Amino acid sequence: MNITFPKLYRYDRIREHAYVAIPFKMGELQSEQKAQIWDGDILLPTQNKVTSYHKDGSIRYLFVRFMADLPANHKKQLEMKIGDEKNCEVQGIKILKKEDELEVHGGVEFAVKDDSENLFEYVKVAEKAYRAKQFVGPVLVDGDDCCYQTKLGAWELEEEGPLVTILSCMGKCVGNRDISFQMRVICYAEKPWLEISYRIINTTTDPLHVKSLVFGILSEEEGVFSPMLKKDDFKGDYHTVGIKELPEIEKEITGVRTCVGSSNYKTDFIIGKDGKSVEKYVDAEMLLKEANEHFFEVFYGTFFADRTDENGGICATIFQAQQNYPKAVKADVSGIYVMLVPENVGKIVMQPGMSREQRFLLHFHDAAETLTELDNRSLIYQMPDKPFISPEVFAKADVMPDIFVAPERVNQEVELALIARCDGHGRAMGMLNFGDAPDANYTSQGRGNGKLVWSNNEYDFPHACALQYARTGERRFLDYLIASARHWMDVDVCHYSDNPLHVGGQWEHCANHCGMDMVCSHEWVEGLLDYYHFTGEKRAFDTAIGIGENILRLLETPTYQVSGESNARETGWALRTLTALYVETHDEKWLAKADWIISHFKEWTREYDGWIAPYTDNTLIRVGFMISVAAGSLMRYYRVFPNEELKKMLLEAVDDLIENGMLGNGVFYYKELPSLSRIGTNTLLLEALTIGYELTGDTGYLSYGMNTFKSNIKAMPSGAPGTKSIAEDAVVYKNASPKNFAQSFIPLTVFYKALTDHGML
Repeated sequence: MNITFPKLYRYDRIREHAYVAIPFKMGELQSEQKAQIWDGDILLPTQNKVTSYHKDGSIRYLFVRFMADLPANHKKQLEMKIGDEKNCEVQGIKILKKEDELEVHGGVEFAVKDDSENLFEYVKVAEKAYRAKQFVGPVLVDGDDCCYQTKLGAWELEEEGPLVTILSCMGKCVGNRDISFQMRVICYAEKPWLEISYRIINTTTDPLHVKSLVFGILSEEEGVFSPMLKKDDFKGDYHTVGIKELPEIEKEITGVRTCVGSSNYKTDFIIGKDGKSVEKYVDAEMLLKEANEHFFEVFYGTFFADRTDENGGICATIFQAQQNYPKAVKADVSGIYVMLVPENVGKIVMQPGMSREQRFLLHFHDAAETLTELDNRSLIYQMPDKPFISPEVFAKADVMPDIFVAPERVNQEVELALIARCDGHGRAMGMLNFGDAPDANYTSQGRGNGKLVWSNNEYDFPHACALQYARTGERRFLDYLIASARHWMDVDVCHYSDNPLHVGGQWEHCANHCGMDMVCSHEWVEGLLDYYHFTGEKRAFDTAIGIGENILRLLETPTYQVSGESNARETGWALRTLTALYVETHDEKWLAKADWIISHFKEWTREYDGWIAPYTDNTLIRVGFMISVAAGSLMRYYRVFPNEELKKMLLEAVDDLIENGMLGNGVFYYKELPSLSRIGTNTLLLEALTIGYELTGDTGYLSYGMNTFKSNIKAMPSGAPGTKSIAEDAVVYKNASPKNFAQSFIPLTVFYKALTDHGML
């Protein structure tokens, strides 16, 4: 199969690190070592990891890291072949394990030590060495001006390989209360940079006002840590936009060179000589005034600081700094400062149980490295090269829903509508908000008591983005998945609580992203599992398992013990999650409650003659979209464990919707009450109708959905990011809730696929 890099940068990238996820049909690949990547007749160095197996033990998803030469201003095509388990010889990364220390060689040479107060014991690059005390923090200061002491725990090898090795440890910020954090160091073979990930976790029952959170690298072991911003007082000695004037400016630099840069279009450089202090910060007001045309999950700009003396230097780039504002960087004679939360710039309040990961790149370089090249690498870090594989590979592998339309049957009007729905989702910037967006309907209904109500990835927005990426190969849909899944893992999941029914669970849409009770109808896992397959980050898999375990605990509570006392959506979503976890893990612990839910569906059908739910004290009504959720979830279980009783129950539910849920104009009503039987165009009913077709082969089921399908395709939203405003701790781009795309994507695509299969579109 082909692995294609689109044209991207104007300079060659030599032995550039990249990764790709490859799905395989059951029985196709037994050993990950047989998967090879070739550049013509050159075998490339790879690092392969299986992220999922089929039930027969064969490989379902393979995550492949590799290094490749990418040409300037041209695309590049590589090829994956199933070979003879040989691999390209590469010196690669070597780990030396000591009693309480890990040494890393093969890229940047460094060591980390257990139970330390400093990130590194030492770092060596060429002739320059940095010692433990030069690495300070990140230092947390809270709203009560308590300055916390950083205490690292024991280091572990999260991933070990010749191309990329990841070290991680848990630690605590010790002050008037203990705040947990996770630190990760990602190192790359043959490259002079390290990526640092720092995830702060509010492991208390009170909100945490993060007044500042700063990481510093001092120029001397006994240097003074001075992270305060002067803001507009220091403009540097030189200021230029773009790289054209940099060579002439660099000729005039004396002593220690300091530089900060940020970009939107061309990079804005502020440069100092003789160690002069330079700094940049980003806040809501700046973002509101700055025009930016990018889909900023893919790219907004860059944001970095560099300090270089006669022995070498360090360039620190904060990943997606603008998207995760407030942020600041500073360089002066004493060192460089990465301000994950700068003091007196915005306000960050983390609710109990909330976490947030932030990343930055430390590029260690020699004294001769130009600012042009540092800017180039900083920009590539913000938007790395990402290859794609053909949608036909995903279709053949049969690891996703049946959403892949044959190329000769593609309908461009439908494709444009799907793209517009995905691109037109609402967005927000802010450290606790990026990767999510408010839901205007929920907010206007007052569900947040006057505050913004956040979508919290309702209906599994990341999963819909993953499917759209698989069926198109368009890179931005993958980046939508990555941004939203990272937010989900951090902010939308409860990482700490004194209530066991909250721990590990996903919060329902609400104000402040968290704080309501957990409910089974708003917990998903498929998007997290997609993220794990596409990025190799196991924390996503662990988070999905935690959500599943939370659902198992919730299903033991009185709310779910009586059939029909909660609507079809509640246990329907739980069944979908449990089924997905079984398919992923083959662990039968997920099946006991899945079978229990199905037994309730059976009882429900017998007792009420259909999946009807309580509404007023004296009514039981049909709610078409909730019944469709239940049908869709049951159908996912049926595909794994087909039997005639489930088939009969599904068809009865779909037939009941057609008989009792349609208005005379060929669409379904919203809910079955005179006060609620308004025109409904909810796409979830299209999935139910497609299930009827899938189970019987009868295209008559599809005819009942044509008006609903056409009205949704014609209601194409704008693909632009939307107008922006400051609201609470966010810069909000006004557009449709991410829920709109998440809810509609699978129903529209499976219905569309069924129509095209029979020439009905």
